[in-house]
Amino acid sequence: MSEIPAKGAESEDPSDGAGPGPEGILGTGAPAADPMWQSSPPGSMYDYIKVASFSIGPDGLVDQWSLRAEQVFGIPAERAVGMDPIATFVDPDRRERGHRKMAEILDGREWTGVIPFRSPGTPGGDGGEDAVAEVYVMPTRTEDGAKAAVCIVVDVRVLRTIETDLAASQAIFGQSPFGFLLIDSEFKVRRANQRFASTFGGTPDDHRGKGVHDYLPRAEAERVSATLRRVLETGDSITDMHVTGYVPGSEERRHWSINLYRVHSGSGRPIGIAWLGTDITARRAAAREAAAARRNLALLNEAGARIGNSLDLETTARELLDVVVPGFCDLATVDLYQGLLAGDETPPGLADGSAELRRVAFASAVADVPLAGATSAVPVGAVHHYPFNSPGADALRTARPRSVPAEEGGLVQSTLAVPMVAHDTVVGLVQFSRTKGSEPFGDRDRDLAVELAARAAVCIDNARLYRREHERALILQRSLLPPGDPVASGLDIACRYLPGNASTGRPSEVGGDWFDVIELPGHRTALVVGDVMGRGLRAAVAMGELRTAVRTLALLDLEPAEVLSQLDEIARGLGAPGGVQQATRAARRPREADLSEVYLATCVYAVYDSVTRRCTFANAGHLPPVLVEPGEAALMLDVPPGLPLGVGGEPFEEVEVELPEGSLLALYTDGLVESRDHPLDEGLQAFVGALTDPARPLEDVCDHVLNTLDTHHGEDDIALLMARVQGLPAESVGDWTLPREPRSVGRAREYARGQLLSWDLEPLVDTTELLVSELVTNALRYGEGEIRLRLLLDRTLVCEVWDSGLVQPRRRRARDTDEGGRGLQLVGLLSAAWGSRRTPRGKTVWFELPLPDGENGPMDPAEALLSLF
Repeated sequence: MSEIPAKGAESEDPSDGAGPGPEGILGTGAPAADPMWQSSPPGSMYDYIKVASFSIGPDGLVDQWSLRAEQVFGIPAERAVGMDPIATFVDPDRRERGHRKMAEILDGREWTGVIPFRSPGTPGGDGGEDAVAEVYVMPTRTEDGAKAAVCIVVDVRVLRTIETDLAASQAIFGQSPFGFLLIDSEFKVRRANQRFASTFGGTPDDHRGKGVHDYLPRAEAERVSATLRRVLETGDSITDMHVTGYVPGSEERRHWSINLYRVHSGSGRPIGIAWLGTDITARRAAAREAAAARRNLALLNEAGARIGNSLDLETTARELLDVVVPGFCDLATVDLYQGLLAGDETPPGLADGSAELRRVAFASAVADVPLAGATSAVPVGAVHHYPFNSPGADALRTARPRSVPAEEGGLVQSTLAVPMVAHDTVVGLVQFSRTKGSEPFGDRDRDLAVELAARAAVCIDNARLYRREHERALILQRSLLPPGDPVASGLDIACRYLPGNASTGRPSEVGGDWFDVIELPGHRTALVVGDVMGRGLRAAVAMGELRTAVRTLALLDLEPAEVLSQLDEIARGLGAPGGVQQATRAARRPREADLSEVYLATCVYAVYDSVTRRCTFANAGHLPPVLVEPGEAALMLDVPPGLPLGVGGEPFEEVEVELPEGSLLALYTDGLVESRDHPLDEGLQAFVGALTDPARPLEDVCDHVLNTLDTHHGEDDIALLMARVQGLPAESVGDWTLPREPRSVGRAREYARGQLLSWDLEPLVDTTELLVSELVTNALRYGEGEIRLRLLLDRTLVCEVWDSGLVQPRRRRARDTDEGGRGLQLVGLLSAAWGSRRTPRGKTVWFELPLPDGENGPMDPAEALLSLF
């Protein structure tokens, strides 16, 4: 019984050294002592199984009881020695059979079986639980040769647990869809599953003993080895570590995600590392595709936000490159058709795609590196064309993107030439390039490039259309403004007109501001300043229509308030489908007029009489005129503002103001005094304050005002009309009142002759006498009340005959047999101009004669009379 431990004690460890250390059961470390006597390491199989042993003497009673038996059965050695095991562990009804079996064992027969027993309870507890033990009984002999037996006992529950664990481990290891490795402490594969072997070839046993360098490139293998070492030393797990390598026999790069964790024995001793890996190549590709899609979407969103903020062609091209470099490519250029930039109606692209283009934008994320290939040596602003066989010309010709071959030895490895197409029209070409080291353009990149170019092309085409409309509006607007400085009787006039944004340096905007100076009969002048609300071509057209209407109404010699009333009806018809014809209908139902269908405008209309130096104002929602009298501070005239033109429904009021000699009158639009940064009242006060020296030349006064108010006006148009009063001298006026009697005709002739001779205008005497007699005769025949004759001398000679009758004179064609009816025909034939106008108390008929220039005198009255018959 030498193999049986002593009574009451476990066998002693025959070695005097420690166990094999941290190498574990999978390790191959050098033994610490003689292998014959090397102690089992902690966590050996026996720690799992918990094997108990005891021996039975010839008498069938226990004679030796190990410490492990005490732990398994809960019976101390002092009580167990001398105990009948059959009587202790076997049921009473089976004890007889048990004794026979024991006798057979003592007689030399082995036996293996299971017996029930009660496991010990926890210390201080109420007892253990029923269990089953697997018993292996071997016959033996004592030192004196007597028959005996040795029993080895294992708890069946432990065996079943180990069996279940092994089965589960085998199932997980063998059936796992992931590559599974068990790596020892020297980082060698000790076990591989079939999934791993199916990826890297061979059988699972073929991978035993291999290391990470057998599967991965050197740099990657070094990184993974360092990670394995760290996991073994620290116990920290690694999850989702990405590893890149190649499957044997394939040049395709693969990606794996691996999880690493340290494996321990039952006692907690590290014995190796578990490797769980899965192929994520497809997932990585999908992730890259998703990231690329998100990046492209973000790029398109950015393009939508940043491209097209300006209506300038070159600026729009630069906005495109600001978006794509470096987010989409490393280098890029934009070429636009030269004809497009020159303002042609449509781009003049030739069928072969070789039309001239101008390089309008270039951007590079690479310092001091020009583009290679077909885009090299073309600076911004240069005009060039693409050769017929070049990819650029082909892209322009077919309206499809083309790849540009890279130059050998150049930095650019991939270039796309993408036509800029808007509304089926190619407006230019954009080229995207990526340098070496960047990923070449793919199909998705090509689609994105086409989309980016298309968006920019639409914005550029819009800019082209805007530029065309803008230029037309400017031409229209300038054509409608008075050319140069207007000339008027009794007024010194200076004017300024600045389109919107002119002060900011940005492209000017077309608005509806206008001014006009209209000469009226009797050395009177109409001064007009107006502003159509809105901008663009339609506003300019509306301004032109209103300006034409003002000139027409002014020449009818209507009162200022009547002019604005008629103009209001016209404005209400401008935006309606029927145009001006709608004005009549709108006037009939002013309260029902739809303001969305009309143009609103403000206007101030003034008529100045140089003889009386009186000025009559009427205002339709416009800013008040400013007057500066000699020696006085500037002030805003109290002219009732009225409603803007186009609103309708309210009459306009008139205000008459006498203007002293040398006075300065200023009419203007709100663009001069209003801006986003300054309130209107502040701008008005600044304008009034700028008129401190009205005696200076008017041109200087205008410049001073604009310079002073530079910060108070914004992006709107500016119209400024200034007039200094220079009344007609008294010696240039002849004024007489005639009684209503026939002899007044002769007296009028005498007054006219005497006045002309005093003015040294003898060449005009005969013609003036004849025409005055005709007008006075008509006043006697068709008019009412007393008659007034007035002669005015300025740049021309004007004769006016006034009476209180309301019937306007009308020219008619006299028959050969008629004795009369030719007076007005004679007036029209001999005068430069003639007409009639209503006055508050009657009518005035007038004619105008040019002053003799020494070469061409007036027509002979006799010849004129003969021409009428």
